Amino acid sequence: MTRISALRRLSLVALVSVSFVWLGAVKADIDPAAASFVNLKDIQWKENANGSAASYLISGDPNKEGSLYVTLMKWHPHHNSTPHFHPHDRFITVLSGTWWVGTGTNYDMNSTVPMRAGAVVTHYANKVHYDGAKDEEAVLEIVGIGTAASKPAPGFKKE
Repeated sequence: MTRISALRRLSLVALVSVSFVWLGAVKADIDPAAASFVNLKDIQWKENANGSAASYLISGDPNKEGSLYVTLMKWHPHHNSTPHFHPHDRFITVLSGTWWVGTGTNYDMNSTVPMRAGAVVTHYANKVHYDGAKDEEAVLEIVGIGTAASKPAPGFKKE
């Protein structure tokens, strides 16, 4: 390779590198009338009463009958629910971590199945399930129709 050819390649690499740095420094503005956003690190989580999880409502009202809602839920490590059901189908996507899911009234977190980031789960209306996090936090997106009321399963037993 000649000295001029090497200099041309080096100049091209430098130009491409500078272009990427410059493009990365350009700040694009989002028109708030067209779109809104919040980064995961900036979410204002609302802790639930027993401290097992936190939530962030994206849209809708999970407490209003017939309302389409979208919410994020963050299960804290070593917390889970007991067997329960919901009156409507719920569609859950695991965004990060591992979420553990079990079904039926025979409550046993050791028999739950891991749902890792990217898994999509449907909890069917009035069908009993339990879920939560084991050693790591799990963040979920939940989409459903209100109400999202959680009703305890009749006759479940904890082993």
